[in-house]
Amino acid sequence: MYRRSLLAIVSAFGFSALAAQAQTAPWPNGPVQVIVPFGAGGGTTDPLGRMVSEELGKQLGASFVVTNKPGANGNLGAVFVKRSAPNGQTFLFTGAGTLATNPAMYKDPGFNTKADFEPVVVVGSVANILVVNPSLPAKNVKEFVDYLKKNPDKVSFGSTGNGSSMHTAGELFRQKTSTSMTHIPYNSAGPATTDLLSGNIQAMFQLLPGISQFVGNKKVTALAVMSPRRSPTLPDVPTMAEAGFPGMESYTWLCLMAPKGTPKAIIDRMNEAVNKLLAQPAFRERLIAMGVEPMGGTPAEFSTFLDSEIKKWGDVVRSAHISVD
Repeated sequence: MYRRSLLAIVSAFGFSALAAQAQTAPWPNGPVQVIVPFGAGGGTTDPLGRMVSEELGKQLGASFVVTNKPGANGNLGAVFVKRSAPNGQTFLFTGAGTLATNPAMYKDPGFNTKADFEPVVVVGSVANILVVNPSLPAKNVKEFVDYLKKNPDKVSFGSTGNGSSMHTAGELFRQKTSTSMTHIPYNSAGPATTDLLSGNIQAMFQLLPGISQFVGNKKVTALAVMSPRRSPTLPDVPTMAEAGFPGMESYTWLCLMAPKGTPKAIIDRMNEAVNKLLAQPAFRERLIAMGVEPMGGTPAEFSTFLDSEIKKWGDVVRSAHISVD
């Protein structure tokens, strides 16, 4: 529902109210720093943050500078932004793991997502996808669940570490299907994917960009994407709901946040600028090529969505007793 309403907003391009507010704000009046709380180059967060920042700089006529502040699974960069002046000169570009999972996984991540930040906009999302080694006797989700129930703990699924998106997606699946699997954490997606291909592990709840090529050449079997709609990258792979398992959505959404107290006029102007980007076909195509589904929408919608995600992933983390402290 959230995604459908946001796409409607972007397509309608109804920014008149936001534009009127933004015209009164003397912003940007200097360089804007975009903090990415992860290392440069890897994954999706950093390259997408840089792409968005570059386009915002062109549109708004200002210098948008990406600064990487990795550490503590995104917490250090988030704390830096929390402590920054709320003047529109510093924003946080991060995702669901930092803002929705970490608060439940760490006793003290150093920030409170709703109390310390202003939601600006969700830029896009990257779906988890359930893939299995072809040797497993399961060609769809129902067959996989049946196999798990007949063979508890026989299947191992890999992830990029405790509390990662691939881990929490697997825990959500286990909880929703009342099945039992063995979680194998890895330091990165590469070794986990290699072990999946060789059969050392039998399943992954991989992020779509990291596995789509192996689905295409049938090195792995894709059972379902954990997104509301099918992915344009793998249009033949059903959603979990289509496979008969509704309520099992898992995707890493990537967003912009501002320090608490940042003026509404600045928030609205930044939101307007991002939504304008997302309305451009060429920009949307660049996102889709990265495996990112464009989102967008208003700060109020993002705030409501954020509440639901914090509760959802907090419940999953606590039920699975995931902790890094």
